[in-house]
Amino acid sequence: MAISILYEDNHVLVVEKPVNMPVQGDQSHDRDLLTMLKDDLKIRYQKPGNVYLALVHRLDRPVGGVMVFAKTSKAASRLSDSLRRGAFEKHYLAVVRGHPPHSSGTLEDFLLKDHSENKVHVASPQTKGAKKAVLDYEVVGQHDGLHLLAIHLHTGRPHQIRVQLAASGCVIYGDQKYGQKVNSPGQQLALWSHTLAFEHPTRKDMLGHESWPPADYPWHLWPNFVKGDDEREQNTAHIHDSNT
Repeated sequence: MAISILYEDNHVLVVEKPVNMPVQGDQSHDRDLLTMLKDDLKIRYQKPGNVYLALVHRLDRPVGGVMVFAKTSKAASRLSDSLRRGAFEKHYLAVVRGHPPHSSGTLEDFLLKDHSENKVHVASPQTKGAKKAVLDYEVVGQHDGLHLLAIHLHTGRPHQIRVQLAASGCVIYGDQKYGQKVNSPGQQLALWSHTLAFEHPTRKDMLGHESWPPADYPWHLWPNFVKGDDEREQNTAHIHDSNT
């Protein structure tokens, strides 16, 4: 398993998360991204003892794409504060079954998480514990009943994009949790963290990075929105998991 490094300095590390990898250790005990990155930093910089690397935000296990990690506690604090203030710009790509309500628009819901089944539901605004979720979407392509959406995420609720799109009548291709009735087991969730922009925690300038989905089905139906393996090799540095 190779991890693409999109940007790195003394304070932040921006990488391309592989699909189907947890961002941190969980009950599956599968190899996780945070541990891999810590191990790589320890080797590359010959660091003794534990390596500091902090999660700033999360992506669902099936989702791939751009993520940022903090390499210092100062960076972690400032990036987390920026995230809370809604100062992160997060854009995703998604392939959905069916057509959204309009060619572009805003989805606004209140979401409630059921921790017992690790599932999120749309609830009424008056429901105790329900949190407001907002995203903008635009249809940027269509092919044989599938539609490619560009999504601007305004809030970062658990499973937000998956739940809101399913509730609007357009389930994400391959989503087994929120689209069991229309997706088949084994289909890969077609949701990708495409661009991420944030204020650098010390320099205060804006950093923006992008990641493109692989040229696999159904992404390859829109060639302008994918990147082949050769392009990935040319444009990114890689770390490799020493355990594989």
